[in-house]
Amino acid sequence: MTMLKKTSRTFYIPISYLDLGLREAVTSAYLCMRAIDEIEDHDELTDQLKVELLLGIHETFQSPHSIETKKLLSPYGAVLPEVTMQLDEWALLCPASGAPIVYHYIAKMSLQMAEWVQNGWNIHTEEDLDRYTYSVAGMVGEMLSELWLWHDGTQSDLTKAIAFGRGLQSVNILRNRVEDLKRGVDFFPDGWGFKEMQQYTRRNLQLADSYVADLKEGPALKFCKVPLALAHATVNLIAVGGNKLTRDAVLKIVSRVNE
Repeated sequence: MTMLKKTSRTFYIPISYLDLGLREAVTSAYLCMRAIDEIEDHDELTDQLKVELLLGIHETFQSPHSIETKKLLSPYGAVLPEVTMQLDEWALLCPASGAPIVYHYIAKMSLQMAEWVQNGWNIHTEEDLDRYTYSVAGMVGEMLSELWLWHDGTQSDLTKAIAFGRGLQSVNILRNRVEDLKRGVDFFPDGWGFKEMQQYTRRNLQLADSYVADLKEGPALKFCKVPLALAHATVNLIAVGGNKLTRDAVLKIVSRVNE
């Protein structure tokens, strides 16, 4: 939970509210995915090395009986962040009965991230953007839906679950526009400006609203309401020239959502 707090202000709060068992599964998934995301986004690793590491992780998580990435990652311990170097520990956090779901998506995400690095994150059309946002976030929505079902039988709409992840990721793309361009990556399709990306984000957040509205009372609903409310607030802030919610604003939104 300490590492979770260090790496995500948005997700630490809703994850900490989850029931035992589900909390460990979602924490495990979040930290593993954060670990591989740090490889994909790293500004010191060559693209060739990123691909090699991501494909190595993909292979490891496809045979989940022996998760062992230390040999693969340890030569790069001086440049990789702590969250990535502890990948094996995060994987072991997951309850055994939920591990096949979590490991399947970590393997899938690693493979797709490797492909995006290989093709230089080439995004020219809305379809390309849809594929990218699915690879790094839409499939997280899918995985969460499977975990809700695994934990207590909560049913949810997988298409809307993908939009939930995609909407949250689109907010990050809007927020990180300047930094991404500085590192030579452009997630905006050809001819798009902030207006078009905001429209894309709001369309997905609207589907995410519908996804959350359909959830029954319980941990899944309680979890999803927080990041979704923060995403809406951030898009509204960006629309008027802001960028990042203050800590106070975050706490107010969380407290309002949980009333």
